[in-house]
Amino acid sequence: MWYIYAIAPHLGMTAPRLAAVRISAEDGQEMTTSSRRAQDRNRQSAPPRKPAAKHDQVAPPSGGVLASRIREFLRALGQPARRADVLQAVLDATCATRTPERMAANVVALSFDFLGGDAWAMLAVNETRGLRWLAHRGVKQDHRPAMVEAANRAVGTAKVVWLSNVAPVGRTRSRSHVSIVAIPVKSHGHPAAALVGLDATPAPRGAEPLPDGRRLAPLLALADAVGGPLDTAIRLKRANALSSIDDLTGLFNSRFLDDALRREVKRAIRTRRPLSMLFVDLDGFKGINDRYGHICGSRALVEAGERIKSGARETDIVARFGGDEFALILPDTGREGAMLVARRVRERVAHHPFLAREGIGYRLTASVGAATMPDSAVTPESLLAAADAAMYRVKGRGKDGIDMADLVPPSNA
Repeated sequence: MWYIYAIAPHLGMTAPRLAAVRISAEDGQEMTTSSRRAQDRNRQSAPPRKPAAKHDQVAPPSGGVLASRIREFLRALGQPARRADVLQAVLDATCATRTPERMAANVVALSFDFLGGDAWAMLAVNETRGLRWLAHRGVKQDHRPAMVEAANRAVGTAKVVWLSNVAPVGRTRSRSHVSIVAIPVKSHGHPAAALVGLDATPAPRGAEPLPDGRRLAPLLALADAVGGPLDTAIRLKRANALSSIDDLTGLFNSRFLDDALRREVKRAIRTRRPLSMLFVDLDGFKGINDRYGHICGSRALVEAGERIKSGARETDIVARFGGDEFALILPDTGREGAMLVARRVRERVAHHPFLAREGIGYRLTASVGAATMPDSAVTPESLLAAADAAMYRVKGRGKDGIDMADLVPPSNA
């Protein structure tokens, strides 16, 4: 709630006048009821439009000139009730979810309500890969490069950037030029994202000058109110992802596997759907370490992870269990489906020439154990143990094969 006190002075109000923020019960599924009521009040309390010269007319929100809409919005913020409603809606949008993509989608929706335009997008700063699209609406493919350019400028200068009469990519002779605005979204003084809007109606000749930095201060303050929660959500998501990923292979790690297995077992029991698990051990992997060294061994593990993942389905959870062992959770999959995935994984490993880039072309095989719930187990521990035992039976028979765990009566599972 410190964001209230941080931006309230820029909006000409005091923090105690704000109503308490109500958080949606469903994480980010939709805007809160109070936010929707605030938006209705915003539309009803907008100041009446005075007669203006022809060049100063404001077009409808769906296709008006974006700069004119922003000037109108800034003028409306002069009303205390409107300021409070706008800030309340912004706070609702950021507090309704902890997911950065949903938070950005809420802000994009508010941008349409408050500022109109034909397209809005939120792009987050990625420290290693530039900007990343978090949410967008109405954005056409040939407008993306110009919107990214504007966002980069806004992030780099920490100022609002305007691009007027921009032609779509590959259509330099087109008359369908657009206007773009990019608003930096800062957290603790540093840009965390950019909110980019686009209007398909170019600015008319003789239009009043674009708002300067001083007049844009309330708009920047609102953007900063979004920046803090958004940056926190992005960092939390990144930290959670790193804590569940194996550093070497990029697959999920055993910690994540344990949590996912318990979650999927509960879901299988609740829905009465089958659940299968595969346990994969690379045959002869020690030979790579002994013959070519551990660096080549690590590279071979990365390749093995890629081959195993390529044999799985999109809904399957693939993890490195430890060393040269891998595990797969197969939701909604019975014995036949588990055997199909197991065969595909085994073949992908056996047909791959490992360390080919190093000129080695080493051949590995895989021993795969499979177990299905409720046929062979009814708990996370027993399902994992059954798949592990099946894998060791393959090892005992000479490796390079697949074994399905035995059927076990429910009382003994």
